[in-house]
Amino acid sequence: MQKEIRARLDSLPRTEASFVEPMDCLSVSKLPEGLEWIWEIKFDGYRALAVKSGTGVALFSRRRKSLNSQFPYIVEALADLPAGTVLDGEVVAIDESGRPNFNLLQNFRAEASRIRYYIFDLLCWEGRDLTHVPMVERRALLKSVVVIPDKRIRISDYFEAAPKDLLSAVREQRLEGIIGKRKDSLYQPGKRSGAWIKYRLNRGQEFVIGGYFPGPHGLDSLIVGYYDGEKLMYVARTRNGFVPASRRQVFSRLKHLVTPACPFVNLPETRRSRFGEELNAEKMKKAVWLRPEAVAQIEFLEWTEGDRLRHSKFVGLREDKNPRSVVKEQAGDA
Repeated sequence: MQKEIRARLDSLPRTEASFVEPMDCLSVSKLPEGLEWIWEIKFDGYRALAVKSGTGVALFSRRRKSLNSQFPYIVEALADLPAGTVLDGEVVAIDESGRPNFNLLQNFRAEASRIRYYIFDLLCWEGRDLTHVPMVERRALLKSVVVIPDKRIRISDYFEAAPKDLLSAVREQRLEGIIGKRKDSLYQPGKRSGAWIKYRLNRGQEFVIGGYFPGPHGLDSLIVGYYDGEKLMYVARTRNGFVPASRRQVFSRLKHLVTPACPFVNLPETRRSRFGEELNAEKMKKAVWLRPEAVAQIEFLEWTEGDRLRHSKFVGLREDKNPRSVVKEQAGDA
């Protein structure tokens, strides 16, 4: 290790390597300009923090759930990290065309050849706290000190190009979007300050599951929404995207959450839909309500003027998302 890097690390305060609540990105519909930003590709995977202590490697979801049993080959690949290390990154499944695929991540967790761990931040190294070091310096240290030859572990690239130029490449590769980070940003655990932003190209995001309609394989459709402050707002009844096996699987994951009360503050709907799809009081009698503790990834065509989703489709469950952090996101059109 170069003397300058060693001296910089030794100047930082000591800390115990442990779980750090991930810093969040603010969703935006317009990209900022300026040299103070760097840009990353937005992955479609599970946010994961890797902690190496004296007892070994622990891989955590953003909600502090252990991912060791789900991704043992990632844990194995990180075994040579020095004790006192904390990394922030994303577990991603790569399809045959080389693109991240969230559905593949859910269905092929045991297929090690498809799984990658992309590291994009270094929060602690050999017991030294880097969270108060500017982001661009953390990235430089990450690239200098974290050397893992295993192909399952990658250090995510970043770009200083104009964001619109990067968007052209992202569109061409049919990727989800881009992440912007201020070069001078410190790591703010659990915060969505706007120092990190995300810009989506696709129409899709996470939504909270607040109920379902029963069907032959446990459920026919999901009832989903997002939080506006403390209020859970209904946006869609989602039926597409399922096959019999996935209906049974999702039903088995939700049935313990049944509750008598509807969690959505804007139901029943009283305004008639032109397609007769409104969730009115009569239709609500057939619904099964759930405690809002599960999150689904949903794709859709567009938002309607009434703040509903048009042509929504279930993609998968999001175990890594805190339901209370699910808000209405912006999709870019630049």
